[in-house]
Amino acid sequence: MLQDALAQAGYPRHLLVACSGGPDSLALAAVAAYFARRGHVDGHPVTVGAVVVDHQLQEGSAQVAAQAARVLQELGLAPVEIRTVTVATAGTGPEAAAREARHAALEAAAGNQGADAILLGHTLDDQAEQVLLGLARGSGTRSIAGMRPARGKLLRPFLGLRRAETEEICAAEELDPWHDPTNSDPAFARSRTRVEVLPHLEEKLGPGVAESLARTASILQLDADYLEEVAESTFTSLVERNGPELTLPEDALRSLAPAIRFRVIAKAAADVGGQQPSYQRLLAAEALLRRQGSAGPVELPGGVSVYRLSLAQLEHLPSRDSTDGDSSVPGSPAADSASRADKRAPVHREGIRCGKLVFRPQKPPAK
Repeated sequence: MLQDALAQAGYPRHLLVACSGGPDSLALAAVAAYFARRGHVDGHPVTVGAVVVDHQLQEGSAQVAAQAARVLQELGLAPVEIRTVTVATAGTGPEAAAREARHAALEAAAGNQGADAILLGHTLDDQAEQVLLGLARGSGTRSIAGMRPARGKLLRPFLGLRRAETEEICAAEELDPWHDPTNSDPAFARSRTRVEVLPHLEEKLGPGVAESLARTASILQLDADYLEEVAESTFTSLVERNGPELTLPEDALRSLAPAIRFRVIAKAAADVGGQQPSYQRLLAAEALLRRQGSAGPVELPGGVSVYRLSLAQLEHLPSRDSTDGDSSVPGSPAADSASRADKRAPVHREGIRCGKLVFRPQKPPAK
């Protein structure tokens, strides 16, 4: 599996194994060490280093990290780093915050070692849990598609391997992995999924549930990639820019398949600095296409406001060469729009055949 992953990645010269000391990542380190001892993969030279991230979230975490580093050095990996991080306690949830801190540490270690690839020990069981959590959140295709085998420098060669098999690798290599107590802590949704939900599904539906969920992720990744490609090209062909804001023609948006229309609206929000909108917020923005006259704003996360400008209002706007308007966009019903037409941003009148959705970043409040 690792050999195939490295071949598909173009045979990176230096690998960085991310290892917590647990069975999955320790098994991956042992397999990577085999290639480190040989010095090549399919005749392509390779060296292998490692990094252990200490999240400082548990008592004795420094000792666990130090022990994992010693084992990695004994396997022959070099260099081996320990990166200590501070996990944010506000904002995102604890799991997301820990993941963000960990990935920042991995990127820093890769840069320090000149690594071309970062190996992660996620297994088929992790993938199945990811799909179930995405379903429980009511997320879209991209979330349910789970983790990618490769994304940038990140490689996950063990996504087809069961967790029990990584434990067998550790036993065969006479390695004593550390077992993270949070993996069975019911306070975390992922832990409950691992300890309670998946075993229950296997019991009631029969064996093979985890494999089916992982297979679903693989299929959806292909679908998500295709939809993303179509949405990106569609957005590029439709977007019109006017300073910090952008517009999309409503007739063209209405003609799109819903799966593409919602993605194009999300891309417009991201383009002006917003965050990924929830499905409910996307519905609210898309509903502007069915309004009469000018409408909005609909607020999207990240400080983005979406308005509908009607065709009648657009035709009454002064042309670019006849005004020095301040580009303000109305935020009230159409009844007030005419009186403020001279204060809005100039809009090209050429080619206007329909109304538009306007995406505008909002200035943060003055301190």
